[in-house]
Amino acid sequence: MATEFVWKDEYNIGVESIDREHQRLFKIINKLFAFREEEKDSQWTCQEGIKYFKGHTMKHFADEEGYMRSIGYEGLEEHQRIHQEFRNHTLPALEEELEQTDYAPDAVEHFLGVCTGWLIGHTLTEDQAISGKGERKWENRLPGEELKALEKVIVQLVFDMFHLESQLISGAYGGEKFGKGVYYRLVYGKKKDERRQEIIMVFEEKLLVNTVGKILGVQTGKLDTMLVHAARYTARQFVNRVMEHFPEEAGGELTEENLLTFDQFRKIFEREEFQASLLFNTGGAGYFAYCVIAPHLLKENVATPIGAENAMGEVERYLSQRREEEAVHKRKILVVDDSLTIRESIKRLLEPDYEVAMADSGVAAIRTITLNRPDLVLLDYEMPVCDGRQTLEMLRSDPVFADLPVIFLTGRRDTDSMIKVMPLKPAGYLIKQSKPEEIKQEIDNFFAKHVK
Repeated sequence: MATEFVWKDEYNIGVESIDREHQRLFKIINKLFAFREEEKDSQWTCQEGIKYFKGHTMKHFADEEGYMRSIGYEGLEEHQRIHQEFRNHTLPALEEELEQTDYAPDAVEHFLGVCTGWLIGHTLTEDQAISGKGERKWENRLPGEELKALEKVIVQLVFDMFHLESQLISGAYGGEKFGKGVYYRLVYGKKKDERRQEIIMVFEEKLLVNTVGKILGVQTGKLDTMLVHAARYTARQFVNRVMEHFPEEAGGELTEENLLTFDQFRKIFEREEFQASLLFNTGGAGYFAYCVIAPHLLKENVATPIGAENAMGEVERYLSQRREEEAVHKRKILVVDDSLTIRESIKRLLEPDYEVAMADSGVAAIRTITLNRPDLVLLDYEMPVCDGRQTLEMLRSDPVFADLPVIFLTGRRDTDSMIKVMPLKPAGYLIKQSKPEEIKQEIDNFFAKHVK
């Protein structure tokens, strides 16, 4: 069953030359998927794809930047950085991976996935902003060179301090949950200080156990009071050493620190603009993220500041809160829908009894599922670019997610569509227009029947 990206009029930005190139890009991506699914020569396919994208980045980017100059577009410099990153860093890295693995299936999938992600992000978000149809994304992030320098410093420090090899997974981490996490916020500088900045470090719990915990000789494999305190001060030392490499970005003395819940962390991501948001993998040891807001002034306190007088009490309260949350053992549900209204309404309906995450596209769903596997996915059937069927195809193609329960959300009973997806083994169908209590009952019944 072929994966296909369909061009729609709403994707046009109104500039003929740019729109024409974008449509051509859709066709090339579709050809790449077709070649893969017909099991033709993967090496030849990727080589041809690389050739096209290299040519595309040279000509199309130049034409696009020329148009932006002609209209005095404010986001030109930012847009150029995005072009340069893809042309000078992403494509060469993909090509190197393909060659080193002799075009292994995983490397081929990686190549196609990255190209598809670039297609969606570049064509449907950044380019839409040229004509005022959308907002520029990451417009206040650090320049590409500084982000790369920050990445290198972090990778080196992780190796120096913990003897772990780490690798950048995403240069635009969006706050997705990955396993059990610890969210630690540091604020440097006073509220009215223009150089004030916030650092938020996100650690997968097992990473802290595998690093700081090993140093302390922790045997339980779980967080305890001593480990959290040690992790706090280790993280502070880590941030201080990062800042030593970028003195011009230093925000002065540490004025506030917090241990955040995931919800508090997400609220920051939803309302603030980050200058850097990097996600790293350390192999089997775990994930971590390094996020920077600077300079910035919070509108409200997001958690209780930790000081010498309350550090013991705050850590005990934090661990107690985590134990209470873990004791509930809520099932995890991912709601995937391009409608914010639908996502929010289902979340409000289910979150009293379930842990609910949300994704606004098929691509975002794949990333969320990879980082934090849910117990059930509620998947919108009709979404732009990558619809529900295509998303489920990609999941089922990975043995890890072959048995992941997926229930389709649909706005209408379409027998033909249901028949088409039967080979993908969905767990069921839900009509969006159903009464809330009926949707809730269907979900409850699913877990009662299938999950013991």
